[in-house]
Amino acid sequence: MVNEDKHNPVSLQNIRLNDGFWSRRAEIIAREVIPYQWDALNDNIPGAEPSHAIENFQIAAGEVTGKFHGMVFQDSDVAKWIEAASYSLTTYPNTKIEAQIDWVVELMGRAQQPDGYLNTYFTVAKPDERWTDFSFGHELYCAGHLIEAAVAYYNSTGKKKFLRIMCRYADYIDGAIGAQDGKMQVYCGHEEIEMALMRLFQATGEERYLRLSHYFVDERGKQPCFLKNEPTFGHTFKTKWFDLAYHQAHAPVRAQTMAEGHSVRAMYLYCAMADLAKETNDESLSAALEKLWDNTTQRRMYITGGLGSQGHGERFTIDYDLPNDRAYAETCATIGLIFWAQRMLLLSPDHHYGDVMERALYNGALSGISMDGKKYFYVNPLEVIPEVVESRYDHEHIQVKRQEWFGCACCPPNIARLIASLGQYIYSQTSSTIYTHLYISSEGKFQMNGQPVVIQQQTDYPWKGEVTFSLKIVDCQHITIALRIPGWCQKQQIRVNGHILADVRIDKGYAMITRQWMDGDQISLTLDMPIEFIYAHPKVREVAGKVAIERGPLVYCLEEVDNGCNLGGITLSSEGKLEAEFCEDLWGGVVVIKGEARRSDDDEWGTKLYSSTKFPSKAMTMQAVPYYLWGNRQPGGEMTVWIRNA
Repeated sequence: MVNEDKHNPVSLQNIRLNDGFWSRRAEIIAREVIPYQWDALNDNIPGAEPSHAIENFQIAAGEVTGKFHGMVFQDSDVAKWIEAASYSLTTYPNTKIEAQIDWVVELMGRAQQPDGYLNTYFTVAKPDERWTDFSFGHELYCAGHLIEAAVAYYNSTGKKKFLRIMCRYADYIDGAIGAQDGKMQVYCGHEEIEMALMRLFQATGEERYLRLSHYFVDERGKQPCFLKNEPTFGHTFKTKWFDLAYHQAHAPVRAQTMAEGHSVRAMYLYCAMADLAKETNDESLSAALEKLWDNTTQRRMYITGGLGSQGHGERFTIDYDLPNDRAYAETCATIGLIFWAQRMLLLSPDHHYGDVMERALYNGALSGISMDGKKYFYVNPLEVIPEVVESRYDHEHIQVKRQEWFGCACCPPNIARLIASLGQYIYSQTSSTIYTHLYISSEGKFQMNGQPVVIQQQTDYPWKGEVTFSLKIVDCQHITIALRIPGWCQKQQIRVNGHILADVRIDKGYAMITRQWMDGDQISLTLDMPIEFIYAHPKVREVAGKVAIERGPLVYCLEEVDNGCNLGGITLSSEGKLEAEFCEDLWGGVVVIKGEARRSDDDEWGTKLYSSTKFPSKAMTMQAVPYYLWGNRQPGGEMTVWIRNA
């Protein structure tokens, strides 16, 4: 799987979006979301759940008095906000936001302890309990997010102060934890530090950060496990929901074959494993990742790219256990899947990884944020009946409408940092090939054979399947341009300078176009984008006899606002006619799907609970909208992805 001609992502600084779908969202992140989240972190949003995250740093710095407030990992909310803001500054310079980051960095420097330690919870609330709870203490997790933020800010602005602060903290951690005598042989219950150290290594070239990341990954799952003997902040290993598998610590990582435990933790671990496999050419890690990928995406992933089917423990359960109305599918888990998919593409460009990245991006992740950027879903179910949510204990994690903020606010800044950094997911390159993974209007700058190559991509994706690439080249270049052919597309056409390419080599789902390219050359890709009924594996019991609707990369859903209540009473015929219609008056223009359906006639059924005759029904016209948009018009209504099929 590992290729000596390594794939590298394209720096965010070399990508500029000009996309009708994504640029608006990136601008909302820059203009609205980042300032809004800054206010949330400073408790300046009336009615929103308080954060106290900035105040915690002020208390830790000795500048105000008070008690620590929030989750034990509250520091990570600030870190992810800085990371999102840093990415956004690359495209949307903002002196006010940059000054706010500088102010927080200065504050963190004052809050940092003399030995380099930086964590407000264990500085303010539990000063005598450092490094005593690796299961749920999140010290290394918070450190990881702070490191990622520091690297992002350095890459965006060139400023090194935050990077120096975090290098000092990483050096302290390296001195305290590791395989050597006298050090603690431990790791964090919630993975994050592992991939953060890889980014710090890439930014600084300091080998000890690479070695420490490798240690954390290699140490995980060795038995007997130290986690069993720790205090666990109210959790207990006597319950299977918070056992070693919850932490992916039930077996060494190379022996793990199924996605287990807390879904976000698992994704972050797999990301780190992929980073290390790429950097060190570790075939054993690559082999383990292939098995974990297959299990995750073919047995434990929702059609939306959501992960984690159980709310208690925010975790995976067993293969094919994918309930719709109780789904957890945390926004952060889907974002983690996108991170992992990109890393798998860098190991080996296979369209299966790109397909999942696209599915998760357009559906399970984007649903986590409202169109105005100011309300959020923490969990992303595939079916919502508000009365049931209000009445059932096993639905208590479901929200029927997006929230302004959360006490556990990991998701809002996470979706912000994803969208703000989206440009770096579009392409990757080797020394001889430029790979296109996502179809987003943009300009990308590359260095090939020591010469600049610029690709301008234009498309109305995801509404239309036509994509055009225009090349700007100083000198002729003999290189390969690889285009992902999505798995959902059964028919496509490629033209170069207007001429159809009859025989295009397809390698793992990528159309490989190799030739002597000249300035002004143009590639046209047309992807057939029909409406399709999607059926689930028979072992997914909750959707037996049902279908989902897909068009291109988008999963569709029914909403009460379009179709009335009791969506479970609607039936689609496999022979029924469905049509895609572009509606300019919905959210600035989206493609909806309309078609013939039937609805159970509750009036005709009467008061009987059961009957020996088939339920009566009547004809109706249904309308489906992209899943990511549900709840933007009529918060609190019914919604369903899976629909009865006749």
